[in-house]
Amino acid sequence: MVTVYEVSPNELIEKLAEELKEIGIQEPEWTLYVKTGAHKERRPDDADWWFVRCASILRKVNMNGPVGVERLRSAYGGRKNRGCAPERFVKGSGNIIRKALQALESKDLILKAENGGRIISPKGQSLLDNVAKKVSDASKE
Repeated sequence: MVTVYEVSPNELIEKLAEELKEIGIQEPEWTLYVKTGAHKERRPDDADWWFVRCASILRKVNMNGPVGVERLRSAYGGRKNRGCAPERFVKGSGNIIRKALQALESKDLILKAENGGRIISPKGQSLLDNVAKKVSDASKE
């Protein structure tokens, strides 16, 4: 059986974003106007960036076990251009990650762990495995 670890992450996240859109993950109305972090200068160019971020978060929760908002903020952060001062690392937006986790929880794809953080649910694991199989089959053709 093909797992998430055996396929290309980019292809997996792309297909998973399409699946999440079909499932009906709610996209907040403010996604058209918001930056994804303090280190960014503009909003994302991709109109479906919300679904891509949700798919990426679902994959990270699966790969990294119980994971919370702060660890995900560090994962989605980047270097901030501070003009003539040296660049520094800045964490990503916590609100975007929190709302994405809540949207995934509403569809029962992830669960809250007993010791804090979020873990993948059996339904979410099944979705990831099915999408990984589709990606693997598509790459063999």
